[in-house]
Order: sequence, then structure tokens, then C-alpha cells
Amino acid sequence: MYEVLVVGSANADLTVRVERRPGAGETVLGTDLVETAGGKGANQAAAAARLGGRTALLARVGGDAYGELLLEAQRAAGTDVRHVITDDAARTGTAMIIVGPDGDNSIVVSPGANAALTPRDVTAAKDVIAGSAVVSLQLEIPVETVRAAAGTARETGTRVVLNPSPSPDRLDPELLAVADPLVVNEHEARQLSGTDGGTPREWARALRERGARSVVVTLGGDGALVSDSSGETGIPGVRVRAVDTTGAGDAFTGALAVRLARGDSTADAARFAVRVGAAAVTKPGAQPSYPTLDELS
Repeated sequence: MYEVLVVGSANADLTVRVERRPGAGETVLGTDLVETAGGKGANQAAAAARLGGRTALLARVGGDAYGELLLEAQRAAGTDVRHVITDDAARTGTAMIIVGPDGDNSIVVSPGANAALTPRDVTAAKDVIAGSAVVSLQLEIPVETVRAAAGTARETGTRVVLNPSPSPDRLDPELLAVADPLVVNEHEARQLSGTDGGTPREWARALRERGARSVVVTLGGDGALVSDSSGETGIPGVRVRAVDTTGAGDAFTGALAVRLARGDSTADAARFAVRVGAAAVTKPGAQPSYPTLDELS
């Protein structure tokens, strides 16, 4: 049915660029507000679909203009949106994003309709999960819904890619055990591994010892580290001039999921995903920056 099913969030990204980030109690002037489609779940779905993956999104949006914006963006990317639920009683989730001159960002998310995506919605989509090669999960929806999706995937034999972001203080052992791979950035890897200091290799080993089947640590411009049953593999980065890092991790994860669904090894899938993530930071915004296969060549 699908190569990639993403169960997760859909947000409207409200982005302002600034010359410098404000301090506490300070006001600074920024550029005009830019409204684009975002949310970790929707981003990953759009990234996978733009790369040619047969992709669907299970999410909730509000019955408002932002909800329609998100649906149109998914359709444009090539995502199947028949499993996106429009909730007229809720506002669409929004993310307020401040982008500095170095391209790095600060983000505050208001969950809105994302908070209403329930385990019941997952149960209703059991056949869709069973018919997918990979289910991609994140933590911008209720954790009980993520658990339900992971549990259903385990029952149906569907591979789970888990990006535990926003990073919790401690990751549920049941979620960790089904992650294949667990996709974390350096901050998330350090925090969830429970190690003081250390290196990406040490964090990955600690996470595997805690139960993850495989781990991918993203390292920004330095590439990624893969740890699985075949050992540890360093993936070199692709040097580019970063314009906006918003959603780059989601581009990486969506690309990784597509290649895993097609049978690539985790290391080979990560090599491809590093290229996609690098391409994404060269343009402003999240989904608008995601490349097609033709744009990668």
C-alpha cells in the first residue's frame, strides 16, 4: 500500500528572520511574517513524498485556513492525505519560528489539533499500518498515541523509525525497543543516553544497550553516525552554505524512511539522507526547501 506512513504532527510554521535573537524582556525588529506548512510529521511525509516515496500521513488539523494550507502542501508534495482528519472543534497546530543570521532557529509549538490525535485514530488505521513498509513516528503528538502506533506496527511487522523530538527526559522503554532506527541529533542522543559528556559513538552504544535495535545520530554539517548489528559507520557530511536549518532533521528522517522501505541498509539509507538534509538547509523554510530526486542529481 505505502512505502512510508507518517503518524505525527502537522503545524503551520510562522517564521520571522532577525539580525539577532532578543534577550529576556527585549524587543527586536524582524522581517515580514512568512506562513508555510510544517510540523515534524507533515515535514517527514512531504520529504518522503517529494523523493518519490509512496507516502501517507495520519494526522489531525483544524477546520481553518491553516488546516487547508497544510493539506494543500501535502497534496503538492505527493502525499496521500485521505488519513488526515479535519477537526472542526480545534485550531490547527502552529509553530512560531525565529531564524537568526546564521540560519539556526528557535521554535515554540502550540499543539492545537495535534493534541487530539488519539490511540483510537491509530486503531482505526491498523490496516494502513499493516500495509506500510515503514511507519515514521515523532513526539509532537500525545505519547499514548505514539505508543499505540508503535505497538500496532510491532503487531503487524511494520518497521518503525522513531525520532524522539521534542526530546523527553526519559524515553519509554517500549518505544525504544521498537525503534529501528532511533533517529536522534547530538543533543537528544546525549540526553537520552544518560551519559555525561561522551561522543556520538558512546551515546549510540548506550542507546542500543538500553534497547534500541539501531541508532542514527545526526551531526549537522558533519554528517551522521549509524550504529546497528553490522557495527558503527560514520557518514561524512556534505558542505553547503546554510540559509535556514528549519526542518532539516525531518528532511533527513523522511529520506531515511524511504530508502529503508526500499530495502537499503541503514548506513546506505543514511548516506542518502545526509544529502537530502544538506540540500534542505540551502533554502528558507521547512517543506518548501525539500528537494526532489532531480534536484539532488
